[in-house]
Amino acid sequence: MNDGPILIAGATASGKSALALALAEKLNGCIINADSMQVYDTLHVLTARPSREDMRRARHALYGHVAVAAPYSVGQWQADAVADIAAAQERGQRPILVGGTGLYFKSLVAGLAEIPDIPADVRNSVRARGETQDLTALYAVLQQVDAELAARLPATDKQRILRGLEVFEATGAPLSEWQKQVQSPPVSDYCGILLMPDRDWLYQRCDARFEAMLENGALDEVGELWALNLPPDANALKALGVSDLMALLKGEIDRDTAVAQAQQATRRYAKRQMTWFRNQMSDWKSYSEQDYENNFDKIFSFISK
Repeated sequence: MNDGPILIAGATASGKSALALALAEKLNGCIINADSMQVYDTLHVLTARPSREDMRRARHALYGHVAVAAPYSVGQWQADAVADIAAAQERGQRPILVGGTGLYFKSLVAGLAEIPDIPADVRNSVRARGETQDLTALYAVLQQVDAELAARLPATDKQRILRGLEVFEATGAPLSEWQKQVQSPPVSDYCGILLMPDRDWLYQRCDARFEAMLENGALDEVGELWALNLPPDANALKALGVSDLMALLKGEIDRDTAVAQAQQATRRYAKRQMTWFRNQMSDWKSYSEQDYENNFDKIFSFISK
């Protein structure tokens, strides 16, 4: 049996965490998080992190290890994941990486551009411009200094527009050029599994899970997040449901509206994930049955080859 890492990707609510846990118990595995929101410490319920009971059943890594106020990049995750893969293998455990953040997986199997660190003064200056200047004007500047990157971005993608500007300002070279200088992938011997269930079934799961999150304390978590007075561009604030529940707490919308908006945003996000995975991971083994139990024997047989 190949003992390389098992990589399980899928849209939110597709059942990938349950599959990872079942495989970890059968294979003496260590589950390593590959979801960009589950890395944060405050949002346990709202990001659907594994329960305490699940974490007792198998070793887990990279869940809730980053403070919500701290920045955390794909490169940082890649370094952490590579270290945890090595640690698991040294313990004689099978690394099982599971999540819905496609760029995390791509950084492992396709490599990552080595972009120099951006000095704090440059980053702060560009972010300040992002707060005071019109986004249309900033996008126009990006078109001048990095037309290739600008062509790939919608004019409303503030985070990536500012990223392009700060890289150019710090290095004198367009981000699109840095992105072409890709390092060798840190993981080459792996087993890639993609869960692609029926869309209607997935959407029903998304809706039901958000209702369950509310019953289990998601609103309290968002209250804790609000109390931290995070900067508006903090990554943790982008977690599904945060903006809607924050508006509910502020009295701007009622509960039914908050739930409907969060559920709709989750369904749309799941659709984007599935499109991305279909386009970017066409060589991974894909399973379309809804429940992981229907796939387990086939998946285990595939892994065992």
